[in-house]
Amino acid sequence: MSITAPPEGFVGPVKRSITIAGHQTSISLEPLFWTALEKAAVVRGLPLSALVAQIDALRIEADAPANLASALRSWLFAEARDHVSR
Repeated sequence: MSITAPPEGFVGPVKRSITIAGHQTSISLEPLFWTALEKAAVVRGLPLSALVAQIDALRIEADAPANLASALRSWLFAEARDHVSR
């Protein structure tokens, strides 16, 4: 079985500023992750910043917290995996 490139191609990270817990931070994610986060926020009826803040809070509770961008990608992957399992 062969593989193909994503329809939007291989695109590098895009840096965006977002306010989390009252302070502004920059996060670099590939556009497909930004799109997935935005959709996840809409599904939950949350602003994007609120969803990112919730994921950040979970990240900080971990024994060895990853950086925020990695935590966001991991959370999105787990969400997609769990959605496929349902």
